[in-house]
Amino acid sequence: MADFFVHASADVSPRAKIGAGTKIWHQAQVREDAVIGSKCIIAKNVYVDFKVEIGSGCKIQNNVSLYYPAKIEDDVFVGPSVTFTNDLFPRAFLWDESRHTPLTLVRKGASIGADSVIIGGVEIGEYALVAAGSVVTHSVPAHGLVLGNPARLRGFVCKCGFKLDVTKATKGGKFVSAKCSKCGETTKIPTSDFEKIV
Repeated sequence: MADFFVHASADVSPRAKIGAGTKIWHQAQVREDAVIGSKCIIAKNVYVDFKVEIGSGCKIQNNVSLYYPAKIEDDVFVGPSVTFTNDLFPRAFLWDESRHTPLTLVRKGASIGADSVIIGGVEIGEYALVAAGSVVTHSVPAHGLVLGNPARLRGFVCKCGFKLDVTKATKGGKFVSAKCSKCGETTKIPTSDFEKIV
């Protein structure tokens, strides 16, 4: 007996690897050689392409499309209707595996807001936050807050998800330290990333 749940309407390849405690809901499709870790929620109408990797503790909300090549690390939140693309030069009449972009990587604890588009080949750093409706065309630093079309770095967020007050940040050589007013934790941000805020 499987130690994960698959709704009767979902289509999960027998070649997919699914971790313990994961729940795959209505009309989701998980293709061959996909890997999903433990205790994930794969919500209604999610598409997980072949060879896509999803870590443990992730929440992939309704209508998300995760196209190969993509890797999602642990504890990542992907909001409703987010799309991961995989071809920078799309043509319906010219398609083969060589047209895939490089790996798209979402690091541990990051969150991606509803209706965002992630252009193939970018990296979204640990605990970064992509605001709803953003189009991410460039990589996002750890703890970075990006928004817009194209998404631009507007600040930084704490591990707990709240925006850091960068006006009170302490600068010191290679890093800037910012304390979260919500949880009190201090986050170190590379000065080179801090200077990219627009």
